[in-house]
Amino acid sequence: MPDAPDLRRNAPRSETGGSDFAQLSRRIAAEGLLDRRPVYYTVRFGLVLTAFFGGWWALFALGDTWLQLLLAAAMSLVFAQIGLVSHDLAHRQVFNQRLHSEIGGRIAANLLMGMSYGWWMNKHTRHHANPNHEERDPDVAPDIVVWSKRQASQASGVARFIGRRQAYLFFPLLLLEGMNLSYNSFRALNKPTMKRPVIEGTLLVAHFAAYFGLVFAALPAGKALAFIGVHQALLGVCLGCVFAPNHKGMLMVTPEMKLDFLRRQVLTSRNVRGGVLIDVLMGGLNYQIEHHLFPNMPTPALGRAAQITREFCEEKDIPYYETGIVRSYREILTHLHRTGEPIRAAG
Repeated sequence: MPDAPDLRRNAPRSETGGSDFAQLSRRIAAEGLLDRRPVYYTVRFGLVLTAFFGGWWALFALGDTWLQLLLAAAMSLVFAQIGLVSHDLAHRQVFNQRLHSEIGGRIAANLLMGMSYGWWMNKHTRHHANPNHEERDPDVAPDIVVWSKRQASQASGVARFIGRRQAYLFFPLLLLEGMNLSYNSFRALNKPTMKRPVIEGTLLVAHFAAYFGLVFAALPAGKALAFIGVHQALLGVCLGCVFAPNHKGMLMVTPEMKLDFLRRQVLTSRNVRGGVLIDVLMGGLNYQIEHHLFPNMPTPALGRAAQITREFCEEKDIPYYETGIVRSYREILTHLHRTGEPIRAAG
């Protein structure tokens, strides 16, 4: 894991060409990397939908057999891809118009996946504005896991109990993430931040009615419950394995730190190398630095944007970090073990 950067050394420089981010943006725009890619998304959405409906067809085709648990595992990957599609729609990478993005996002997230688009969008927007900020990023709130030693020293209740051995419990906890997404989705329907609660709630109910109805129609009760358990547990693991490498174990931002937009996004993010397979499995989020700098950039443009951004950061002496997928998980677990030290030391 990279050492925390010297923030004074990396302070923004005054240049006639505008801010550092403005300079980088001009290079990105000059290559047309922010242009929409309708053919790519048509093919991608088509493949994901084919896998989605093909999975439900296979549920009935296989019949009463424990091989259905393998299908449940495969469907967890498909649902994760739907989540990534929802993510791209939410960031307006697909359509220029907000209305089209919201309609597509609610169909993908609420109806097909069973997760509230509005709830997730609100949380994710706050994350993008302040990634890894100890007080402002909801993704590093110390509700169950603590992400910094400061949080650990103040932890109580479940976070304090889990924090002692959170490095060992991190992946087991991801088994519950699928159910956690569903729980928070329904819970958010009564919150004032939810813009379309009736539409969102209706789509969520329709999803779970169809989900449970199809599974129990195809399988005996025991196998149906096993199918749902495996599917939901592995869905949480799949989503966690996609999103955790993006920021976990990178610089944690405290209120006293003063960072410009470019450095705030670059220093708190990690890119993951791995070729085409990782690009597909992570839906382009392995280019997390570029995604945070240009959230509406279409996925197929991120690779080229990474080359430009890496070169720009070298020119500006800004630490730019990327690593392999296995090492990223090792860094996450090492970070979690270190942040739990204050709790272990306190006995």
